[in-house]
Amino acid sequence: MKYRINNIKCLLVIALSFGSMLNAQDKKTKRAKADFNSYAYAEAIESYEELVKEGYTSEEIHKNLGDAYYQKGDYNASAYWYEQLFAEPQINVDTEYLYKYAQTLKSSGNYELSHVWMQKFAEQKKGDIRAFKFQENKDYLDKIKENSQRYDIKNIPVNSASADFAPSFFGEQLIFSTARDTGRILKSVHKWNNKPFTNLYTTKVTENGEFSVAERLSKKLNKKTHESSTAFTKDGSTVYFTRNNSKNGNFLRDKEGLSRLKIYRATLNDGEWEDIMELPFNSENYSVAHPTLSNDEKKLYFASDMPGTFGQSDIFVVDINEDGTFGTPKNLGNEINTESRETFPFITEDEVLYFASDGHPGLGGLDIFATKIDDMDALYILNVGEPLNSVQDDFSFIMDQKLKKGYFASSREGGVGSDDIYSFTETRPLDLQCRTELTGVVRDGKTGEPLKDADIKVYNSKNELVSGSNTNGTGMFTTEGNCAKGNYKILAFKKDYEEGEKIVVTEKGKDFNDIEIILTQIDKSAPVGTDLAKYLNIDPIYFDFDEYFIREDASVSINKVLAYLNEFPSVKVQVRSHTDSRANDVYNKNLSAKRAKATADYLIKKGISSDRITYEGYGETALVNNCSNNVPCSKESHQLNRRSEFIVVE
Repeated sequence: MKYRINNIKCLLVIALSFGSMLNAQDKKTKRAKADFNSYAYAEAIESYEELVKEGYTSEEIHKNLGDAYYQKGDYNASAYWYEQLFAEPQINVDTEYLYKYAQTLKSSGNYELSHVWMQKFAEQKKGDIRAFKFQENKDYLDKIKENSQRYDIKNIPVNSASADFAPSFFGEQLIFSTARDTGRILKSVHKWNNKPFTNLYTTKVTENGEFSVAERLSKKLNKKTHESSTAFTKDGSTVYFTRNNSKNGNFLRDKEGLSRLKIYRATLNDGEWEDIMELPFNSENYSVAHPTLSNDEKKLYFASDMPGTFGQSDIFVVDINEDGTFGTPKNLGNEINTESRETFPFITEDEVLYFASDGHPGLGGLDIFATKIDDMDALYILNVGEPLNSVQDDFSFIMDQKLKKGYFASSREGGVGSDDIYSFTETRPLDLQCRTELTGVVRDGKTGEPLKDADIKVYNSKNELVSGSNTNGTGMFTTEGNCAKGNYKILAFKKDYEEGEKIVVTEKGKDFNDIEIILTQIDKSAPVGTDLAKYLNIDPIYFDFDEYFIREDASVSINKVLAYLNEFPSVKVQVRSHTDSRANDVYNKNLSAKRAKATADYLIKKGISSDRITYEGYGETALVNNCSNNVPCSKESHQLNRRSEFIVVE
């Protein structure tokens, strides 16, 4: 009995301990989940990884760890936890995780495996913009390589051990956002990454590229919130900048635990930034951030997740009216925007939009892309390539178009802090002219033989001439369409042929090969009864007196007849030969027959089928003048009668 009681006590202790362990695990899980749901990713990661060390794993832990690292921009760690997530048996998560995993694999350079997961994503989300762009650009790495090595980059000396990003031009100054600790006692940090809130700093840049010591910008602009992404008017009197939602200058969250981003405008009065106001399209329910001005300062571009957004954030544009009011923001559309992040826009003087995206095919994380927006119907979006882009986040690009110099931010390895600002010089301009290569052959409709020297003209769907070319010696041509997606009409022209055309439907910027255009030869054959010598306007085939061999001067004319017969292979002719009136009639009849046969043999020997050639000698029965028997005539007059004719008989 005593043994049983002790045994029961032991089991009770084990049960209590196990219950205590479960209770502790449950508390840690709830705390980690609460931190994650309140966007305190740094603390959530710490809590979840502590659970993992203690031997606890679950689909939720792997998913949230992957997401937390993803939000912090640590893609290598994120890829590891997504790998654990997909290793779970009978996994059933949103297809967006397929995309996230494919993206994070790029950061370790594992593009082959990334493409495998991206293909899985594309098969499950066929209507997704990103899936379409991937399927249509399987060779995107080759294209990025072609665009690379256009910039010389340097890490600038004002970077700190914290995040430095969002540079902008302000006269001789470079304004940027930084999370550096300036030595003050910080009352709060951002729980997203346990880093101080960002502030706006300034540094002067000399013509030699030297930087002064970075200093905090105006207290009026820097509050107890995040400030970043400034855009100054050319005269320096107005600034647009990004700030977290706040109240009385303090950080403010909404009911979901998010502090939305807003764009503010301030004016410079006597050296002080004043009249700070929110833009009217800000909201407590979505973010508006990262402003940039068009060259004429009549438009403001920005990033937002406002209603009408395709993804996590899109690029928008809004008109700035002359009185300082604003129009209605417009989404730039799904050629530029995807279901992921499009952010940090910048517009150059010649209307090139640079922006950061992790929705377009890239090297990993956020990549920088460029497109000319002067024609929104023919956008051609280009990854600017290495070294500006890397396997990590590359963003907040700005550029002085005239000097071909600028700045951008990156979280790549080798930097001073988590994000660093880099300067760059453009050594080779981007080719932002979209071209669709059209390649094909022009053939004869009857023989199938390729036709050289045919003229090629390409027209778009508006019947505008796009380009032209000519076929080479093998009948091949290569020409270009423009970037617009749609129908192209390719016309082929050649002398003595009817016009031929081919309609091709192309995708934007996608080459179209193996085009074949058939041309039908125009029937210019002479009617039955025609003498080809007269039809072709050639010299008659004359013979020497009492001879029937083909003279050298006659071969020039007969070769033109030969060319005609080759051009029109269905034509049949009768060679009719004649003599002058000298000698007797029988002799002349026989001589003309020999002349007719000699002429026919010449053509047959040159390749004309014998069933297309008949011949007959007419002697002196068809004189062209009155030099008949016993009529005195000159040698030249008699010569006119010694001839061969080529009469079309079929």
